[in-house]
Amino acid sequence: MAEAHPVGFQWVMEAKRRGARVFHVDPRFTRTSALADSYVPIRAGTDIAFLGGIVRYILDNELDFREYVVAYTNAATIVSDDFQDTEDLDGLFSGFDPETTSYAQSSWQYDGNEGDGANDTATERDSAAGMRHESHGAPVSGQVQRDETLQHPRCVYQILKRHYDRYTPEMVERVCGTPREKFEEVARTWAANSGRDRTSMLVYSVGWTQHTVGVQYIRAGAIIQLLLGNMGRPGGGVLALRGHASIQGSTDIPTLFNLLPGYLPMPQHAQHPTFDKWVTSIQHPGQKGFWNNARAYAVNLLKAYWGTAATPDNDFCYDYLPRMTGDHGTYRQVFDMIDGKIKGYFLLGQNPAVGSAHGRAQRLGMANLDWLVVRDLFMIESATFWKNSREVETGEIAPERCRTEVFFLPAASHVEKEGTFTQTQRLLQWREKAVEAPGDARSELWFFYHLGRIVRERLTNSTLPRDRALLDLAWDYPTHGPHAEPSATAVLREINGYEVATGRPLATFTEMKDDGSTTGGCWIYTGVFADGVNQAARRKPGREQSWVAPEWGWAWPANRRLLYNRASADPEGRPWSERKRYVWWDEEQGQWTGHDVPDFEKTKPPSYRPGEDDVGVAGISGDDPFIMQGDGKGWLFAPVGVLDGPLPAHYEPAESPVRNPLYGQQANPTRKVYERPDNPTNPSPPEQHADVFPYVFTVSRLTEHHTAGGMSRTVKYLAELQPEMFVEVSPELAVERKLTHLGWAHLVTSRGVIEARVMVTDRLTPLRVDGRVIHQVWLPYHFGAEGLVRGESANDLFGATLDPNVLIQESKVGTCDIRAGRRPTGPALLDYLAEYRRRSGRDGHYPPVVTAGQGDVGSDDGPRRSGPDDGTDREA
Repeated sequence: MAEAHPVGFQWVMEAKRRGARVFHVDPRFTRTSALADSYVPIRAGTDIAFLGGIVRYILDNELDFREYVVAYTNAATIVSDDFQDTEDLDGLFSGFDPETTSYAQSSWQYDGNEGDGANDTATERDSAAGMRHESHGAPVSGQVQRDETLQHPRCVYQILKRHYDRYTPEMVERVCGTPREKFEEVARTWAANSGRDRTSMLVYSVGWTQHTVGVQYIRAGAIIQLLLGNMGRPGGGVLALRGHASIQGSTDIPTLFNLLPGYLPMPQHAQHPTFDKWVTSIQHPGQKGFWNNARAYAVNLLKAYWGTAATPDNDFCYDYLPRMTGDHGTYRQVFDMIDGKIKGYFLLGQNPAVGSAHGRAQRLGMANLDWLVVRDLFMIESATFWKNSREVETGEIAPERCRTEVFFLPAASHVEKEGTFTQTQRLLQWREKAVEAPGDARSELWFFYHLGRIVRERLTNSTLPRDRALLDLAWDYPTHGPHAEPSATAVLREINGYEVATGRPLATFTEMKDDGSTTGGCWIYTGVFADGVNQAARRKPGREQSWVAPEWGWAWPANRRLLYNRASADPEGRPWSERKRYVWWDEEQGQWTGHDVPDFEKTKPPSYRPGEDDVGVAGISGDDPFIMQGDGKGWLFAPVGVLDGPLPAHYEPAESPVRNPLYGQQANPTRKVYERPDNPTNPSPPEQHADVFPYVFTVSRLTEHHTAGGMSRTVKYLAELQPEMFVEVSPELAVERKLTHLGWAHLVTSRGVIEARVMVTDRLTPLRVDGRVIHQVWLPYHFGAEGLVRGESANDLFGATLDPNVLIQESKVGTCDIRAGRRPTGPALLDYLAEYRRRSGRDGHYPPVVTAGQGDVGSDDGPRRSGPDDGTDREA
């Protein structure tokens, strides 16, 4: 956080000055480690084993915040008798289908609700449906069976205890390489600093998501925070550090293929042929919570898109919405480009030639397009790949024959345009334009508005049905200035929503109607333009308002600064303690009050209990704080919605030098793979030849550079501070591989070879893992072939293997070899890489996805631990 998010880290330092203890868990000692109270080393890709050990410590010592856990989580809920755990099935959960490498989730359901798990999870994986479920909950039918003594053997609490029973401190040390005393210090302090009177915060960087089990990493952290009563309370929660100022904004109003604004799921072609079927799939009829109003959210979005053309008679132009037919993610698109299935592409704020995993595939894909539009501040590698890339050197791309016509259009920077950022706290902040953009540089808003205007003008006389969706768009934003810049204020007003008849801006999403009388482009943003005032532009100084600072910017939803803050009070509505007083029930006034906008119906008393047939908002009890979930509870166990298991389990990364010490199943059995000759995966145990790539490598940021480096490598001051691509290695590895400090080395995977300067440093320490010494190396990912300073891209080393829930690539851990000296050049480089592939058995071979029950067959990694008992069923 200090390295990559220094502005935010100042508040960690402020907390430390006031007595907070800071622990930093990371494969590498960084600037954050230097300022933490304790640095805890870990093997990259093993965080679930570490966090699972924390869960075990809490449960074994009965340190959970019991009153919170019983009332506010599903710990007491009884699970189906059909459920079998990874402990029973050698690393698989019940319901696994080896043919589709996906789960049938019926056995994961609450007792009596087994029919709720009939989803086609193989199809859901292709559409990254995990993100949809996380945003609006998954179905929970009827009344669930609970044992609030937590003694029933099939209640979630007992299942959790059994699941993590083997995640002992010794196992954590064996898997993660983390010294036992370091791990126990974290567990002890985290638990001690949580409960009625104290809270702890978990902060992770966006790299935690970039694993084949990334979603489960975050679930594991959330389980701990729920057990300790740290969710919905001040000083608690799970804070995701993002790589850009508006990464949150780009999922709220998404740049993603599977979501629409406000986390409405994109329709599936086969499953949602009608508006009613689409909305029903979001509402989960009969469910508790605010998603019961999904019809209003959907209608208002369609009205914002198509205005007067969207009417009840035509289902508000639902038929104009695109439909998903499968995997349309960025890596599927790259391989489709290579295969000639995509003709044209727009790149805005992206530099996949060096900034995305599997750089070679990215560049070869772009070289097979008819046209490519690149909008950027500088001439980046994704605009020059056809004349200045590794593949030109090797002869794989010939500039004179490259078919792609590249259009480079200069873009305005963030200080040269107005609009909002939405940062990780869900806070919308308005930015004014500070200076005029130079020359022909234009904003994204200008580009898309005028592109849409021109396309519509050219189609004016079209009678083709396919063109109606464009022609009927509500595309009438006011413009200003010499370049006819569209009004960002008008766009924000449309996003907020308004009454169609009067134009009055909506004050809250509860004012949205499902009859077409209101319109709004993103329901969770409703209120940002309440009373006709740009609430995101507020900047009242902290000394003039409360410590929650409700008048600095605007947070969705409804300007709440802390989600699920009903949980900051006990079931009776009283603060858990005076020290942690945040929102509470005022009996005299008959409403919720406090320091923040209550994340609850304002006048619903804690004593309220719904009737048997009540659904939607009326179905939420007065002590159900997690108001977006189908049962109002925080989920320790996820009966549906997470595609790779109801509980996080430790799987090795897709590439690992060691056998999974916990289960026969080596890696996530549901991970998304692209089995193609141009996307090989390094071997891992129990396969042979894992020793060809014996080292673990990981990547992250430098303070002096930004993401793929397109901006920072062009700034002379920053370029001088970090002038060259380098690799950090431990002194022990330097001796083992004869590497010289500041000399050259090259790194090899089955996808690519890059060279870098060597930095020998104690910041990386060899770890003892399962009886072996494991070396890790570290690389920054900011370099490429353009700019004032240049270097080879770390992303050339990665392949494309993805998390099944959200289709994010595993780009924080892989295996490699490292050798002294510079890499081969020209066609010799391809021969060098081919020899590594031959030795590692990668020629036309892809590693098995399912390894449960295989024992040590084919392993060159030494003996693996026995199962939980000698009778473990390895035939699952």
